[in-house]
Amino acid sequence: MEKILYEKFGYSKWREGQKEIVEDILASRHVVAMLPTGGGKSLCYQLPAYILDGSVVVISPLLSLMEDQVEQLRAIGEKRVVAFNSFRSMEERRTAIENLPTYKFIFVSPEMLQYEYFFHKLMQINIALFVIDEAHCISQWGHEFRPDYMKLRGYIEKLGSPTCLALTATATEEVMKDIVQSLGLKEVAYHFYSINRKNIAIVVDKVETYDDKIEKLLMYVQQLQGPGIIYCSSRALTENIAARLKAIGIENAEHYHGGMTSEHRMLIQQQFMNEQLSIIVSTSAFGMGVNKKNVRYVIHFHYPTNIEAYLQEIGRCGRDGEDSIAILLASPYDHELPLQLLVDELPTIEQIQHVLKYLSEAKQLTNILEQELMTIAGLDEIKWRFIRHHLQKLKVLKRNDVFPEHIDSNLSQYFHDIIEARTRHKRKNLYVMKNWVETTTCRREAYLAIFGERMLEKTENCCDICGLNLKYYQKREKEEKFSKGKWEEELRAIFGMDG
Repeated sequence: MEKILYEKFGYSKWREGQKEIVEDILASRHVVAMLPTGGGKSLCYQLPAYILDGSVVVISPLLSLMEDQVEQLRAIGEKRVVAFNSFRSMEERRTAIENLPTYKFIFVSPEMLQYEYFFHKLMQINIALFVIDEAHCISQWGHEFRPDYMKLRGYIEKLGSPTCLALTATATEEVMKDIVQSLGLKEVAYHFYSINRKNIAIVVDKVETYDDKIEKLLMYVQQLQGPGIIYCSSRALTENIAARLKAIGIENAEHYHGGMTSEHRMLIQQQFMNEQLSIIVSTSAFGMGVNKKNVRYVIHFHYPTNIEAYLQEIGRCGRDGEDSIAILLASPYDHELPLQLLVDELPTIEQIQHVLKYLSEAKQLTNILEQELMTIAGLDEIKWRFIRHHLQKLKVLKRNDVFPEHIDSNLSQYFHDIIEARTRHKRKNLYVMKNWVETTTCRREAYLAIFGERMLEKTENCCDICGLNLKYYQKREKEEKFSKGKWEEELRAIFGMDG
């Protein structure tokens, strides 16, 4: 293990928890592990792959997360890696499926497992380890619940119940229990490690108005050592703030959100990774799996709807262990916005009724008809995924076939009850977040207590309540401005065309 750790990954020592997790995997034990964001979760499945006989299948929720993990493996010289996502053409995917046994690492979204041809090929190969990354997505109480994750238990059983590793960075006890139950795992080895990132100072800066927030944000960006990430609650706001930064001469800033094309998002991500950009102004769409070690600050323009998401997002700074800072700008009017976002995450009963009416007159639901239905009912992908999951569970949908005979008057009430339960839970999580923002005691101690942890020793530069010195986080070196023509200069140099 130590030989591979050093020769393959270049590390002479383990991070907390990694060795114990790897040992349990090599002993064929199912593992559920919680390691903090930036705690080296990927190595927990990458290293065993070089000892185990067979392929490692990694279930990953986001395209950007998959691509980043693939690039990490290629960076250490691993060629036997493939990701099945929309960046691959149909021809590329078909070729990769035919050559599936040759890959050591297979990254795949949970939705991809539904394709019979692909899953049939997967069943024919030797799977040494089945990994569920961002495992909180399995739990109906997780902050990024993905209904397709709930089908993983059936897929695992059909694949012959290989050793499983479920990884997450932030999960309450309730969510962890739900993960194990949903996967149907027996004799599980649990590895829970502190979510306390001691090198990240925590600040809640209270302001009165929106204009005060903008003023404080611009001040921090000009003073703080970068690179940095600024999280906003809306797509329009990311664009607006990025434009304001450029207007005051900060050219190496760009916005990022889910409304951009996949190619554009990947370009921004790569520019940030390669130091061509030093500031990303983003919705929560940015960051998962982006393993940039030298991010020095994270600023929240609005607070997220739950403490788990907040901790994941601030955990994207200081991955190199150096001093970093997380600043949340809070005003008295902030609570209304996350409350509205929370309501908007779930479909309305009217939208459900539109769907049921459409399906009651249908026999099949092809991709084209599915898009038509989403347009008619005014549904985005997340809301439709939620509805489709429950319709499949109720046997109204099976693959592309519709069974209108299973639609009855009780279905609207069923959806009403499910949505009510989820909304209540989300509201409870939101109030936990709000209370944390308003706490008058140590912020670090307060968030650790939410996850059943105690702070064993005081952290220097802990939080705004305990006291900290901002000079540790101010600019120490001049940041190179991003030049859009820089690539042309580099290209000339490569081909000896200088001058």
